[in-house]
Amino acid sequence: MSFKTILNVTGVSEIDQDLQVAMDLCSQVGAHLSVFLAVMAPQPTGRYTTLAPSWLEQRERNLQELAERVGNVRDRIAKTELSFDVDSVYAEVAGASYAIGQRALYADLLLVGPAVFGNEDLKSQIVSGSLFQAQRPVLFVPPGSKATLQPRKVLLAWDSRPSATHAARDALEMMKAAESVHVTMVDPVLAPTASGEEPGADVAAYLARHGIDVSVENLPSSGRAVPEVLRQHAVDIDADMIVMGAYGHSRLLELLLGGVTKSTLKHAKFPVFMAH
Repeated sequence: MSFKTILNVTGVSEIDQDLQVAMDLCSQVGAHLSVFLAVMAPQPTGRYTTLAPSWLEQRERNLQELAERVGNVRDRIAKTELSFDVDSVYAEVAGASYAIGQRALYADLLLVGPAVFGNEDLKSQIVSGSLFQAQRPVLFVPPGSKATLQPRKVLLAWDSRPSATHAARDALEMMKAAESVHVTMVDPVLAPTASGEEPGADVAAYLARHGIDVSVENLPSSGRAVPEVLRQHAVDIDADMIVMGAYGHSRLLELLLGGVTKSTLKHAKFPVFMAH
């Protein structure tokens, strides 16, 4: 997939840092930048809270701040040569993910910048709207990492599941341009219904047919959690990005147990490209 439209979802308090990351990435690949400011209305605490003057006053202040920030964002991007559009939503908590998902339908990639990365409420709305509703890939850029859509070395976390396949397909153009791609498996199960008799061989052959310099690395967990093994291996190979599928199990199990996806994002030190 080539990235012609990048959707940067952010809140009013996180916009400055994340907008710069989004502009840099769009300049890097010649993409259109679509900025979507999402603000969630304050949660009602009583039966008639939404009719109370204090709640209505807070709502008006939020809407005014949102309008001002939209104008500021437009002015800032207009000083560049980027193609862009800016929109916003003021939504109840349950409605934010739906609005994000609707916008994501018309984007090739969603960006979660370093500021929003630390905003768990908004980040969860983005994950729900993009990965599950619109089924669009997301690039997570944790604080302190270097955002890029032209990685030199890629760690492809592989578990032979459909979500990993979708991630590999969506990241294909990036991996074709990379110097090397490391297909990494942790404790693979040698069975036809799991990782096959030669774990990683099938996906390696698939990637190699696209001209990708690929290697397969099967790692033992040795009692460590899978995300920890992946993070350490990314350090060892000096990776610029981790590509992985999201929520290989049911979402309920992931929410209850944490899962590789949640843990990887929680402790991420590299940009993570994720698809479902």
